[in-house]
Amino acid sequence: MNAERDLSPLTPAVVRALTDKLYEKRKVAALEIEKLVREFVAQNNTSQIKHVIQILSQEFALSQHPHSRKGGLIGLAACSIALGKDSGLYLKELIEPVLTCFNDADSRLRYYACEALYNIVKVARGSVLPHFNVLFDGLSKLAADPDPNVKSGSELLDRLLKDIVTESNQFDLVGFIPLLRERIYSNNQYARQFIISWILVLESVPDINLLDYLPEILDGLFQILGDNSKEIRKMCEVALGEFLKEIKKNPSSVKFAEMANILVIHCQAADDLIQLTAMCWMREFIQLAGRVMLPYSSGILTAVLPCLSYDDRKKNIKEVANVCNQSLMKLVIPEDDEMDEAKPSMTIPAEPTSEESLSKPEAVTTGSLDASGDSSNSGVFTVTSCERIQVTLNLDGIVQVLDYHLSDTSIGMMTRIAVLKWLYHLYIKTPRKMFRHTDSLFPILLRTLSDESDEVILKDLELLAEIASSPAGQTEEGHGPSDGSDVRPGPVELHVPARAGQLSSSSTKGLECSPSTPTMNSYFYKFMINLLKRFSSERKLLETRGAFIIRQLCLLLNAENIFHSMADILLREEDLKFASTMVHTLNTILLTSSELFQLRNQLKDLKTPESRNLFCCLYRSWCHNPVTTVSLCFLTQNYKHAYDLIQKFGDLEVTVDFLTEVDKLVQLIECPIFTYLRLQLLDVKSNPYLIKALYGLLMLLPQSSAFQLLSHRLQCVPNPELMQTTDNTKPSTSFKRTAASNIDYTELLQHFEKVQNKHLEARHQRAGRAEQLDRRVVL
Repeated sequence: MNAERDLSPLTPAVVRALTDKLYEKRKVAALEIEKLVREFVAQNNTSQIKHVIQILSQEFALSQHPHSRKGGLIGLAACSIALGKDSGLYLKELIEPVLTCFNDADSRLRYYACEALYNIVKVARGSVLPHFNVLFDGLSKLAADPDPNVKSGSELLDRLLKDIVTESNQFDLVGFIPLLRERIYSNNQYARQFIISWILVLESVPDINLLDYLPEILDGLFQILGDNSKEIRKMCEVALGEFLKEIKKNPSSVKFAEMANILVIHCQAADDLIQLTAMCWMREFIQLAGRVMLPYSSGILTAVLPCLSYDDRKKNIKEVANVCNQSLMKLVIPEDDEMDEAKPSMTIPAEPTSEESLSKPEAVTTGSLDASGDSSNSGVFTVTSCERIQVTLNLDGIVQVLDYHLSDTSIGMMTRIAVLKWLYHLYIKTPRKMFRHTDSLFPILLRTLSDESDEVILKDLELLAEIASSPAGQTEEGHGPSDGSDVRPGPVELHVPARAGQLSSSSTKGLECSPSTPTMNSYFYKFMINLLKRFSSERKLLETRGAFIIRQLCLLLNAENIFHSMADILLREEDLKFASTMVHTLNTILLTSSELFQLRNQLKDLKTPESRNLFCCLYRSWCHNPVTTVSLCFLTQNYKHAYDLIQKFGDLEVTVDFLTEVDKLVQLIECPIFTYLRLQLLDVKSNPYLIKALYGLLMLLPQSSAFQLLSHRLQCVPNPELMQTTDNTKPSTSFKRTAASNIDYTELLQHFEKVQNKHLEARHQRAGRAEQLDRRVVL
């Protein structure tokens, strides 16, 4: 710069001193400028004041020469000091050139710029607030400056600016939020620290309500929470904690819906601290906002459900997630089943689609709050306002999420249990709407019966039992199978034959063999069919869990209905080997399980038409297995028919498996279940066929432990003459069967022979195929 150039009112000496490389000389020049400006202020000569500021800005602060820039900065600071309280009139002209120097490559110059701005702000105080955004923007850059002196100077300026904001009641928060929202996504640690420190300051000012704008910065706060610096993480934790305290104090003014999806995203974070904090916020949101959170249920469940299977390393997250899950479940009420989306004149906010819930949670609408975000007058937390605000349950999205987690084989046991509990809860609270999803859920619920966990299977059975017995599952136009003929095919064949009664009528004489299911709906028979198909295709499931599953179903549903329907279905089973195995399993359960005590008593006497109906239905299927058929006759005290059956055993193919089953039957006779049978051996005259039947079994057995056991029992049968009494008034037990006289035992015996012939043919066919295969191998 030419020092002789006319830059009046600045003298050439002042100009030369301002451009000097020595700080002391520049300082002397600044004092001269201060003196000059004070004179102009005293004269009220604003034009000369502006002229001096313009010269210092254009010719010095923005000069290409570094020493000139340093002189311009100290000169502008001197002007501000001279102006005093009037500096507010010239702040734009004073601040802009200084801020430009913040970007200078020379660290010393950046430091001088910071020093100059400090003096300008110190003099102007509250007058700088209209320029707060540009000051904040400049400071945010200096906070990340690599030079420690510059950083130290910026911290002094930062503290000064914070004091001014704290003291003032004229801070423009609305204008500042867009800048804060932009800067909060900085990845620089120092910039993040700077941002958090300002959020803490603003939050502490009573006149500044930052809570209204929390949705704008919440996502950025959670990102900062994942910073590598422990100090920054701690600061961010404190800031989030203060916001959460404020939310608990003033829930009616919180825009819960606008922040719901932000929390959903961060509840799935890989960072434990972010996930735990977001989950804690979610817990509070669900408890404070209540049904306002329902439109976001699918997203919340996507985040929460996997956490339920965490191990002890993430115990805290798991516990909070469990509370979130339970609280959200309680928000679903029976009224949700009555709300129809097609109702006119109903102000219901648009609910997110299932795709949005799963893949684009940020696109979900604001739920029940005003779309503008102003919820200060909504009063969503009073009873009256809850009744006034209509919230729609996004059932499709929820079911899609639950289906996904139940289908995922890698998901943990506790998550699968939680999914099944949710589905059960939805069928209880919203059965009408849930039955629209039953056909799609049915295959996965059947597959879940193969789960490794007994707890999961129990919950699955509870759910299936609810589906099978719910009144909402009865025939409804457009939903559910009415007679099974319109069941849509799916991954698992769901074809339901015509009513069992119609199928069985040709083979019964006066007795109906279809399952009497007064408390069951149209899905019950469908369930029984597909359960047996599951057992047929997965024999390991039948062997390891079959008895467990059937016993639990007998507790959850009507045992008679279960045995009646299964027997009727097995009567038409084409796989005779499976039918025999299944009948054996059912018979073992019937004879040994405590859950079947009432059903055994019902069959023991055959006093009612229902019990005789059940006996005939069971008998026809039990014929797939000769020994189980005999045991059924023993249970129902049909001793003569049992004897007649044993007579037919001579025509059967006696195999090792057959003898093993006879052995097991002998063992059962010695069990408490057949105590009454053993006591009837005392009345020889009234029960001759019982003794004959037992002797028949004895003759079938080879010399074995079972043979010895039964032989010893029969040796205990007393001489009938010794057992005679003088009391001939008591009716003999032989009259017990008069009530069942309308059962056609001849026809039942013929049916037994027919079924056994089928089994014989099937065995011969299998043997023939095996022989052909052996020949091919030899060739």
